[in-house]
Amino acid sequence: MPTPRVAAIHDMSGFGRCSLTVAIPILSAMGVQCCPLPTAFLSTHTGGFEGFTFLDMTDELPKVSAHWKSLGLDFQAIYSGFLGSERQIGMVADFILNFRSPGTIVVVDPVMGDHGRIYQTYTPSMCAGTVRLAEQADVITPNLTEAALLLGVPYESLPSDGDGCRKIVEKLSLDGRRSVVLTGASVTPEQTGAMCYDVRTGRTEAVQTRRVPREFHGTGDVFASVLTGALVKGRSLTEAAWEAAEFVRACAERTVRERLPMREGVDFEPLLGLLMGGTV
Repeated sequence: MPTPRVAAIHDMSGFGRCSLTVAIPILSAMGVQCCPLPTAFLSTHTGGFEGFTFLDMTDELPKVSAHWKSLGLDFQAIYSGFLGSERQIGMVADFILNFRSPGTIVVVDPVMGDHGRIYQTYTPSMCAGTVRLAEQADVITPNLTEAALLLGVPYESLPSDGDGCRKIVEKLSLDGRRSVVLTGASVTPEQTGAMCYDVRTGRTEAVQTRRVPREFHGTGDVFASVLTGALVKGRSLTEAAWEAAEFVRACAERTVRERLPMREGVDFEPLLGLLMGGTV
């Protein structure tokens, strides 16, 4: 079969492992062609760094989209993440409309915030637009902060136990119209992973792995990139989430051993070989 192709609509941060610097190598290692469509270029990501540069790529998005359309390109998945401006939300929605086919998986990582806080570059109108964009997705991958924004409820009101996470993903499914992978969901204090609602089966299942007792930037991007690659390769939602959770755990454990700073993200590059065989 031809190598599957993913259009990855994310920012590019020169330092700090996240977004496209994560998605490109991970998808490539999984045997998937990653076609990057950068939304912005930053010198570093916005977490833990001050004075970072920010180059808005909004005007380039429709030009790239039009050129790709003229080439007759098709994609097995469209995978969006961090967006650089409010205008980009409509452009990504148009991209999905123009390139979606019956076999295309649309994965929207509704990147807006974490730990109850909205990211520095996201305005209330951008958050509202991201909620609308997520309505077009086949699969969304929010964390608890983003789940609260998608549901329009205070972050503090969301339960974080296993039963609570099940209710959250079922509410986020829009009455069973999209799959949901809630990241950072823990059933027990010793574990972490994801809670998954699969639109194909109508089932809600927890995917859990060992908790690494540290926080790192970019783990959501690592998780969503592995998940997208696995879905494109034909895994079920639960299988894809399991592969993603196990890879993030392995990367986090290595990063702890290497004593790397939190803001540099997880040291995933030496472990890319784990993804090449299709199992972690």
